[in-house]
Amino acid sequence: MGKTEKIKATKKSEDPKVGRARRMEAMAKASTVTFTLEPAVHRFMEALAKAAEMNLTHYMQKLVETHVIDAAPKNDPLAMRLAGKRHVINHALKTAAQLDAAGKFDEHFILTVIKEAEKDGEFAKQYAAALGGKDAEGTRAGERQRVSLNQQVGRVIKKAVGARSKRNENGKIARAQVTGSIISTYTLLEKPS
Repeated sequence: MGKTEKIKATKKSEDPKVGRARRMEAMAKASTVTFTLEPAVHRFMEALAKAAEMNLTHYMQKLVETHVIDAAPKNDPLAMRLAGKRHVINHALKTAAQLDAAGKFDEHFILTVIKEAEKDGEFAKQYAAALGGKDAEGTRAGERQRVSLNQQVGRVIKKAVGARSKRNENGKIARAQVTGSIISTYTLLEKPS
């Protein structure tokens, strides 16, 4: 077998998870917008993000999405999906703060927050809207939205309570799997001592 044939054979036998990860990374790069801010503007935006207890990237993403929601025509599918996403994230943040204040933090805190949020009918309705509504159910686009939204919700829950990802004995981020929830995998958390 020649060198070219070995490469082709390797690509065909590639782990599907690795291929999916590469596609997701390429998609993320294709969606990345880079621009330059004046130093004073950057400092101002950093201060606003910090006051909102958000990192600058998430804060600016929220600004852009809010503008799309406000500027789009009534019943625009994109605006409706983004409004659903904003509702889900805001509800998860509020729930995380309440549960943390009530002393409910443990390593499974992301799951605890999601299970509590799922009890709210409006949360479930807005979660479906955030995925693209009924038309997106069972589609690849709907699945991509679900994965992206769930990851973002997990990150904001973690940040909201000042937690960090728990590491396993090999130094890798520890995760757990669950069934019967809108999430299937989540990161275990811990708070710094």
